[in-house]
Amino acid sequence: MPEGPEIRLAADAIAQVLEQKIAERVSFSQAPMRHFGKRLTGIEVLEIETRGKAMLTHFAHGWTIYSHNQLYGVWTVAERGQIPPTGRSLRLRITTATHEALLYSASDISVWPTADLGQHPFLARIGPDILNRDLRWQDIATRLREPRFANRQLGALYLDQTFLAGLGNYLRSEILFQAGLHPNLKPAALSRGQIGQLSRITLELCWRSYHTRGITNPSSRVRKLQGKGLRGEQMRFAAFGRADLDCYRCSGVIDRIEFGTRRLYLCHNCQPEP
Repeated sequence: MPEGPEIRLAADAIAQVLEQKIAERVSFSQAPMRHFGKRLTGIEVLEIETRGKAMLTHFAHGWTIYSHNQLYGVWTVAERGQIPPTGRSLRLRITTATHEALLYSASDISVWPTADLGQHPFLARIGPDILNRDLRWQDIATRLREPRFANRQLGALYLDQTFLAGLGNYLRSEILFQAGLHPNLKPAALSRGQIGQLSRITLELCWRSYHTRGITNPSSRVRKLQGKGLRGEQMRFAAFGRADLDCYRCSGVIDRIEFGTRRLYLCHNCQPEP
């Protein structure tokens, strides 16, 4: 499933062709949604917003399309009338004078009065968006200390969207590896310094992934790996997906474990079990 940085990158592409443009046609493929097409057609698109892994398409007359890609949803941008061939099911099509924004295979789409979005069952319970420009590391540190989160294992907490919206499986492994923390640890057991470090790393890695289109390794390590001839996925992560490979820090071995039914990668030397 795409994580916060990937959803924000998709939103950026959609925003380029939709924001401040008139939606000359809006169509939904699913029968219960089709009547909303007329309500949204001919209206200006004000903003494309993301909240965690959800995307919100805000229209000027006070209505919003909520969409969540789930496992299989994909947004595509094309020139008007140039819909690319694909075996996917087209769920939503927004057409401007020059472009098309196309959502394929997503199963979670709804239309809401913008003022009522706080009542949406997903949006009502999620935490702050990890790429919200107003989010500071101090805010994350405060949440880690809250009673509802402080006694949760980090391996579970860092997939919980009520803690921070947009975190996902690869970010979880990468953040905990960078912080040197075992997934079994709980925030309540961390020192003030560890809480601060974890909070800074959380924010830093999420923004790095966004700016680099999915690379969480620092630029110095990426250059070194490129010098060795590595490309693409081979140089993307420090821990995630690197089972049985050497740890970049200690030359130990990266291990893959199952945590909460999801795969998690760690170095037992750098992230000792409590």
